[in-house]
Amino acid sequence: MKKTKKVTIGILIFFIAIAVVIGGRTAIGKHFKKKFSKRPPPGVIIEIVKEKNFSQTIESYCTALSSQTVSFKIKKNELIEPIKLGKNVKKGDVIAKLSSKNIVAPFSGKTGTRGISSSTLGTNSIMLTLDDSKNILCDLQIPEVFAGVLKKGLKVNAKFLAYKEKEYDGTIDSVASRIDAQTRSILARAKIKNEDLEIIPGSLLDIKLFYNEKKALSIADTSIIFEDKKKFIYKVLENNKINKVEIVTGIRKDGNLEVIEGLEENDKIVKEGLSRLSKGMSVKPIIK
Repeated sequence: MKKTKKVTIGILIFFIAIAVVIGGRTAIGKHFKKKFSKRPPPGVIIEIVKEKNFSQTIESYCTALSSQTVSFKIKKNELIEPIKLGKNVKKGDVIAKLSSKNIVAPFSGKTGTRGISSSTLGTNSIMLTLDDSKNILCDLQIPEVFAGVLKKGLKVNAKFLAYKEKEYDGTIDSVASRIDAQTRSILARAKIKNEDLEIIPGSLLDIKLFYNEKKALSIADTSIIFEDKKKFIYKVLENNKINKVEIVTGIRKDGNLEVIEGLEENDKIVKEGLSRLSKGMSVKPIIK
């Protein structure tokens, strides 16, 4: 009898201990839940949706050509004074004084010489050149797949190895009327501004040609959430809660994406810090 009573008391003590532990854990859980529920919402960097310029590009290369060039064969024994080579001259300036006549610049440009072998030119002669390089011409072979978008007036951008950080603006000046059957390409001539005469005729230029230019809503590509081949963003509502919204995007340019559907101008979206967020959360917007 005494043994049964002891067992019963032991069982009661065991269940009381379990109840105390469960009650304690519940109380602690409520305490921390209450404590952490008072934490301020996380700060997130947001972006205001605005329109930006978008375009698609064709990359190519070409050899720089002077927009105008002329050559003069001069006999050395006729020179009254040495020719100043590499000199910028204006139209009408005397570029060579000869015993028989003066050679006058037919247009503004830079003087130089053409490297022709003495066996061809003769030892007593030099070939004086004058190049107008304020506008550089550039012949591009563009794949025929782009024939439908290629037209006069399209913007181009050129880079010259000697000035890697600088870009030179230009436009397509003309487009050939036929496609080359051997290369399956169409010839387009670009005219590039070279006011400082930094691009030297004969230089190799890297070219970007821009087409399908338009203004469209833009967002940073860091704001995109990918799920099952779909794209979503976190939109910040007026009460600073976030809502997950599906969007459709188009052209990507310089870290930005064209938005075709899903957002409107001046919408606020989360730009960075997506991994710690979930739908319906409150956030503290930070605009940078």
